[in-house]
Amino acid sequence: MADVQPTRGDITSHPDAYEMRERYARMLGGRDVALVDGPVFLLGLYCAVSPWIVHYTTSQPSLAPHNLIVGIAIGLLALGFTRAPERMYGLSYAMCAMGVWMIIAPWIVGADPDAGVIWNNVIIGALAVALGLVCAATAARSAPKP
Repeated sequence: MADVQPTRGDITSHPDAYEMRERYARMLGGRDVALVDGPVFLLGLYCAVSPWIVHYTTSQPSLAPHNLIVGIAIGLLALGFTRAPERMYGLSYAMCAMGVWMIIAPWIVGADPDAGVIWNNVIIGALAVALGLVCAATAARSAPKP
């Protein structure tokens, strides 16, 4: 009978081991924020549909398309953070600016907003600012040193 026992070779003897390690490190480099990409996308999705969830499409008709557009923009930023993080994390501060805008938008875009509309936008805005700062801090920390 043939010896069919599996043998586990040591990868260090592989001729391309160093190159594979370097490539693996390069692929994972700067992905500390991968756990933030999902929440950013979900925040954008909620922002886009929040006028219909909180039911203020009739009382604040101008805020409904506003939140839809800002939510889509946040979602697109999240997709960009996932697809090309090394190029997109400079836009983390843009997400912070969108968060600040979401906080003040009920009074600027809306007309006499009620407490539900205000709280909805303030929470979305605060989360956008916080997640944007986390993305920006992680990008600054993982940036290549000169």
